[in-house]
Amino acid sequence: MKEYKYILLDLDGTITDPMIGITRCVEYALNHFGIQVNDLRELCPFIGPPLLDSFRDFYHFTDEQAKEATEKYRERFADTGIYENKLYDGMKDFLEEAIQQGHILMLATSKPTVFAKRILDYFDIARYFTFVAGSGLDSNNLTDHPSVVMIGDRKHDIIGAKENRLDSIGVLYGYGDREELSQAGANYIAEDIAGLRNLLLHQ
Repeated sequence: MKEYKYILLDLDGTITDPMIGITRCVEYALNHFGIQVNDLRELCPFIGPPLLDSFRDFYHFTDEQAKEATEKYRERFADTGIYENKLYDGMKDFLEEAIQQGHILMLATSKPTVFAKRILDYFDIARYFTFVAGSGLDSNNLTDHPSVVMIGDRKHDIIGAKENRLDSIGVLYGYGDREELSQAGANYIAEDIAGLRNLLLHQ
């Protein structure tokens, strides 16, 4: 495993488990269209990908409907859903140790930047990150590609890394499985946060 100076991390399903907040907000948006959901776990595929894509892909919404559903989602998310979230066990220690070993940490998420920063503040981990990219990888403008690695739990994270010529690590404790991450082209796969430590940090 080569040394990476810059570590890009996805937020949902990688740093935090947002299952309750995201699925309840999706349910709220779907109810607006008269769609009832029997089990919130059915909505877990919404965790990770951009919301507009998910409403179109999973419920065949038009572009206009998807936009309206996203607005309804954020109506609930802004004050309630954002805090229905938990930090994965061991993540704070991983971030702390990475910083101590000289890594530069950045956040790359499809969430709006304002929400991402509020979540980092809520969990008292904002200080670990030098940069927050709220629209995915594109706004990072990193040019030293060999020293950068992206960590994420869904294929979108891995595909985004490949499009930006970055190495990637898929994590299995989030919402994507080994097949999804492997097919997307992850360079490495970590079962858990201990696996991430083994790949990236000096023991």
